[in-house]
Amino acid sequence: MPGPERHNNPYLRHGGALEGDAPGEGGGAREELARREAGSGLEVEIVDRSRGARSGPVAPVRLTFSDRFGFSCHKGISCWNACCRDTDITLTPFDILKLSRTLDLRPAEFLRRFAVSAIWERADLPVAKLRVADEEGGHKPCVFLDDEEGCTVYDDRPVACRYYPLGLAAVKLKGHETPEDFYFLVEEDHCRGHAEPKQQSVAEFRAEQGVEPYDLQNRGWIEILMKMTSWKTLGGPNGKAPGERTKQMFFMATTDVDAFRRFVFETSFLESYDVDPALAGRLGSDDEALMRFAFDWLKHILFNEAAVALRRDVLQRAVARARRDMGAG
Repeated sequence: MPGPERHNNPYLRHGGALEGDAPGEGGGAREELARREAGSGLEVEIVDRSRGARSGPVAPVRLTFSDRFGFSCHKGISCWNACCRDTDITLTPFDILKLSRTLDLRPAEFLRRFAVSAIWERADLPVAKLRVADEEGGHKPCVFLDDEEGCTVYDDRPVACRYYPLGLAAVKLKGHETPEDFYFLVEEDHCRGHAEPKQQSVAEFRAEQGVEPYDLQNRGWIEILMKMTSWKTLGGPNGKAPGERTKQMFFMATTDVDAFRRFVFETSFLESYDVDPALAGRLGSDDEALMRFAFDWLKHILFNEAAVALRRDVLQRAVARARRDMGAG
């Protein structure tokens, strides 16, 4: 989907790195080892829609697929809709795609009407959060809540709502390359669902709530949040926290596929990166493929990973320029 006019990409410097935020060449083996050590045993809650001061305790037990728990939510329960008020829901990239489609909106318009930007503190990266309605008095309801019928976007509700009353967390174990997921139970004071007789395993609950496609599509985003959280303990990748321009690009790439598509096709991006022509063709129309590609590109920008590679000639010119800048050439 090339645009009618190609122009220089203001976010690309030296053929790929974000201006002002270029990672060190190669990332540094010692720095990466230090990050892995700092990240060992690190637990990061990824999906948790509990509500701060009104929340009850999180059950201090890691749950696996086979673990069972008692819970049921239905229209006849006394706390019906209570969990849809005063919520703090981080929208994942796939949430935004799904909700935009069900509302017949493009992501930028969806974000303008139904979301607010915030910083995900553990990783110091921007995310979108679901708005609550601005009502006087009482507890502020979700923008998609109908008092009688409940959730008006239930079939495409955010993954945090699907998981409730479970939370999803990831832990980086020493010696493991990738984080491992685990689950925990959120027991809020208002919720009567825990007293219901229905018993199910975590696996059964996940299948019933349809969370698997969300976890698969969001996997790259979760990995970035996890890795940035471990890097933050060392001051950021290569000791440097991401700058404002990098944060802006992260937010754009993870919330607005249309803006990222323009970034790829209407700037010098494809002249800088080695993107297979068949993949480039898919990226022009396949939002999910473009979203996953955005995660890979962000891993390259933030951590110097090779998931998306610079063209060889671009890389050679960048290395030569860097050497000249350091007086080595």
